[in-house]
Amino acid sequence: MNYLPKITLITPSYNQGEFLEECITSVLSQDYPNLEYIIIDGGSTDHSLEIIKKYETKLSYWLSEPDRGQSDAINKGLRVATGDIINWLNADDFYPPQTLHKVAHLFQETQALCVCGSCQVFEDPHKPRHITQGTDIYPENLAKTIGQARTDQPATFYHKTAIAQMGELDIHLHYLMDRDWWVKFLLHFGLERVIKTPDILANFRLHPRSKTVSQGIFFNQDRDMYFHALAKQWKLSAEAKFLEEYIPIRSPYHLYCFPEIAEEALTQKIIHYYLLQKADEYYYQGNSPLAKAFLSQIDASILTPADQALYKKLRWRLRFLPQGLVKVWRVLRK
Repeated sequence: MNYLPKITLITPSYNQGEFLEECITSVLSQDYPNLEYIIIDGGSTDHSLEIIKKYETKLSYWLSEPDRGQSDAINKGLRVATGDIINWLNADDFYPPQTLHKVAHLFQETQALCVCGSCQVFEDPHKPRHITQGTDIYPENLAKTIGQARTDQPATFYHKTAIAQMGELDIHLHYLMDRDWWVKFLLHFGLERVIKTPDILANFRLHPRSKTVSQGIFFNQDRDMYFHALAKQWKLSAEAKFLEEYIPIRSPYHLYCFPEIAEEALTQKIIHYYLLQKADEYYYQGNSPLAKAFLSQIDASILTPADQALYKKLRWRLRFLPQGLVKVWRVLRK
């Protein structure tokens, strides 16, 4: 038998007994021979502990105690993890068959530091809503990849040597810890050792108590604060001042910890790609004033020709397309 790298999976959970067993069995039924499976429970008061104890002989480590949130729970798992490949799987998600074998072979065949796949998004497991395109990656455009920073976390696996540089999750982040890790990975390693596969590597559940459904607005708010923090650290004073005027800043930027970056041209491009994405979003939400404000801050000369075209298209539409037709345009765009 060929050597298969050890894979460490961490499941953070708190009162997720309704879904936890399906998550656990999806991991154990992978039949992956070099698996380290860790469950960190936040002191659940439902029947979660009964489920964990049912499978504890097949777990590498488990713990149940109060924590400071999801990031803190995952960090507890990271501190005992010994795998070559590491990811976390939330208790309300689960893996399709063969995920771990596919991931292991991709790491082995390509010498990757990160492997990304797609997710199947569902409410009812028998009626999937859609399949994602996977983590957004723009080949030859690191700045745009960071500036948009969207990742399919359950289907994004990192090598331990990358995590050693990325560090633990930031416990101040309760919604964007996965994006923060992705940004830190890209700042350290770029795109050269990222492999993206079209395979579905995870099933992502939407339900009334999930953060994505019940607290969706906070993801966007935290994303704005996150890029404001980046602008502050990178001493992009004009961009930081603009964001302070147009977005609610709830947390001091210095709470976040980013790797130092020497390339000033890259940092400016990253923030301006974020501003372009925000302008595009505001336009298709029908908020022309904010779309115009964000566009006004962008130096289009530092964008690629294709993104300069988007910039010019937005400017034209905001100038000539009446506000009342924006919603009609959104429908036609879909």
